[in-house]
Amino acid sequence: MPLPIVAIIGRPNVGKSTIVNRLAGTQDAIVYDQPGVTRDRTYRTAFWGDRDFSLVDTGGLVFDDDSEFFPLIREQAMAALAESSAAIFVVDGQAGLTSMDLEIAHWLRQQTIPTLLAVNKCESPEQGHAQTAEFWQMGLGEPYPISGIHGNGTGELLDDLITYLPATSPLADPDEIRVAIVGRPNVGKSSLLNAFVGDQRAIVSPISGTTRDSIDTVVHRPDQCYRLIDTAGIRKKKNVEYGPEFFGINRAFKAMRRADVVLLVIDALDGVTEQDQKLAGRIEEEGRACV
Repeated sequence: MPLPIVAIIGRPNVGKSTIVNRLAGTQDAIVYDQPGVTRDRTYRTAFWGDRDFSLVDTGGLVFDDDSEFFPLIREQAMAALAESSAAIFVVDGQAGLTSMDLEIAHWLRQQTIPTLLAVNKCESPEQGHAQTAEFWQMGLGEPYPISGIHGNGTGELLDDLITYLPATSPLADPDEIRVAIVGRPNVGKSSLLNAFVGDQRAIVSPISGTTRDSIDTVVHRPDQCYRLIDTAGIRKKKNVEYGPEFFGINRAFKAMRRADVVLLVIDALDGVTEQDQKLAGRIEEEGRACV
């Protein structure tokens, strides 16, 4: 039985990935003080009380800008809501209520999904009461003052969240085969993942560096369960600045280490490049089977 899914929704840079890390008890989602770091839907398993569930982190929603990746991010957020049992709408308590928050709230009220309003960056109880007051006008019920960094208020949020989720048993499949999809930027890794899954699971674009994080997708076949891990494109270190791409490449190497099989994707038009050869060598060093 699949785990129920909870979508994390909000405008850019309000701390959605920090909250995912806090609620899931991991540091898997890339956190960086720059809008647009998260683009694809990324899933993390969490539990609270007697409930196991998946958190789906989504990119920052922007409705009035169709440049770059914003339309694709909106599609991913809508797909996340469509498969979810509940949603957590994250706003920034320090920045206050914005027109973008109101626009997202209006959109969420048109959906048929239970939504909890989390006011992030409330680092003390005193701050929380003051910072949440203006968010009542959004029409989404009582705001929850929380701190994604310190964990304040997340217990109360989770207590109410799980009332919307069905009781489940853990989904862990000890026999699943973990397959990491790796390669240079823009060789078609995300397109390959979408073809395997039969869904627009990852954003595909001709722009190099579209995938920023490692994306886990579980695929069930009649005789086998597979965990496919799409990863960020790996360039030479000397060409990579410290920031989201740097963290994404580190996650790609970690994905190799936790995989049973590594699928190395090569661009047939470019042929086998020096970077492809280095990646093949790295896979061999990690002792992983390679396709």
